[in-house]
Amino acid sequence: MNHIEKLYLEYKQDIYNYLLSITHNPTLSEDLLSETFVKAIYSIGSFKGNSSIKTWLFSIARHLWLQNLRKDRPTVEYSDLLELYITDSTFDIISTKQIADRVCELLKMKDVQIQKIVNMRVDGISYCEISERIGISENSARVIDFRTKKWLKSILKKEELI
Repeated sequence: MNHIEKLYLEYKQDIYNYLLSITHNPTLSEDLLSETFVKAIYSIGSFKGNSSIKTWLFSIARHLWLQNLRKDRPTVEYSDLLELYITDSTFDIISTKQIADRVCELLKMKDVQIQKIVNMRVDGISYCEISERIGISENSARVIDFRTKKWLKSILKKEELI
């Protein structure tokens, strides 16, 4: 079995689950999963090892998803990505532009580290890569993200936006 087959078998489910969580579309997720590994095959020689191979594959998947969004829309706005962040496993409602705008205002009240973590999650960066970039544990990044979503949800409920 060659190297790329091993990578595929090891990471296909994780990448598929990630893609499904951001696309909410099993067919599109399957397509993007295939494209991710095709792109990985062609660019494995340029992998510099600055991150784990898993993080690199997730990055390829995220970029392919963003390309797909751009293809369907003329531009991808930060607020669009923020809406996906808000709805990702936290809210069971469809987020509106008003909620995304309010979330941006609320996040300005948090310290820079929390803002960086949220912005990286909005950009689809894994907790592992966030921990490497910020210099905290992966678990700390998860906890900060979870608590921030919980805090946002409580305020939005008090303001009757959700």
